[in-house]
Amino acid sequence: MIEPGQIRIEASSACQLRCPSCPTTTGHALAAIGSGFLKFDDFRRLLESAPAVRRVELSNYGEAFLNPQLLQILAYAQQKDVAITFDNGANLNNAKEEVLEGLVKYRVRVMTCSIDGASPESYRKYRVRGDFDTVIRNIETINSYKRRYQSELPRLRWQFVVFGHNEHEIPRAREMATELGMEFRSKLSWDAEFSPIRDREFVREQAGWQAVTRDEYEREHERKYGSAICHQLWDDPQINWDGKVLGCCRNFWGDFGGNAFADGLANSVNNEKMNYARDMLSGRKPARDDIPCTTCELYIAMRDRGTFIVKD
Repeated sequence: MIEPGQIRIEASSACQLRCPSCPTTTGHALAAIGSGFLKFDDFRRLLESAPAVRRVELSNYGEAFLNPQLLQILAYAQQKDVAITFDNGANLNNAKEEVLEGLVKYRVRVMTCSIDGASPESYRKYRVRGDFDTVIRNIETINSYKRRYQSELPRLRWQFVVFGHNEHEIPRAREMATELGMEFRSKLSWDAEFSPIRDREFVREQAGWQAVTRDEYEREHERKYGSAICHQLWDDPQINWDGKVLGCCRNFWGDFGGNAFADGLANSVNNEKMNYARDMLSGRKPARDDIPCTTCELYIAMRDRGTFIVKD
């Protein structure tokens, strides 16, 4: 039985952007994840019933800042001394100023900003409907509140998914991140067909990578890019905005039954399907059709290689 000290909850499954490769854009996530936002009362009851939880990641496939109760959620988390992160990423295109202040006031620990370009022209090619200048202004607003509150929080990260159309802007994006007091982090695209990398040697030099696609990464490391996500079923389970248990942040096609809001966190992350999935990922039980992991390429690659997860 696991009793997680940190969990992941989707704050809002809606997103105002239309990034071409995202399952939220294509509609593939709708059946399992649905459309909605985390309600404050559900968040409050969950924390009250799960005192072991000391850290919550408030993002997944949607845009957290579209949640109309986000400020209330942040304030309550601070009251309960629960650390909040947005490390999975936010596009930061639509955020009210009082919420930007709340990130600082209520001591959000980390926020990753998805900014795939250093100019409006490059940025909007993938972040369709997004506005680069608005995002930068919102970051500057957060920094102004950090100065006002004399706070280092939230730590800000600039996440740059590298494509062929934006690879030339990596140096400028890194400079801008430094100017804005942000950590810069480049990331491999999960869709090698969309705007593939053009100057491979330049990208290797600028990003510090050997592999410039996920297939190359797999051949080099003999594991899938992002395979550590599977550990979330033990260490950091993903809960949907409506309480459904998704297990990990990659799963958008099924759930594990039960509901964290209705059944309690402990019961929902230790139900029969979750326990079976952990045994599958550990190599102790075979795949089963009703377990979402069965069709996941991360699990399939582990199974085919016989390189299962080993937990203490």
